[in-house]
Amino acid sequence: MNALPTVLLWCLLAVLCWPLALAVLILSPLIWLISLPLRLIGITVGAAFGLVKALLTLPARLLGVRG
Repeated sequence: MNALPTVLLWCLLAVLCWPLALAVLILSPLIWLISLPLRLIGITVGAAFGLVKALLTLPARLLGVRG
């Protein structure tokens, strides 16, 4: 994510409504910390599905089936 558009949007928000801009500045790290475990769960579930797919397609790959 580019930082420049984010900073420009935050500056625009600070000009239009500074209490909301301060709330965003304070709450964004907290929201990131709350969403971090959900991201880790998503990575784990994606890896588990990848493992299941690899196990199910292993016989076909061993036999040399293309596709």
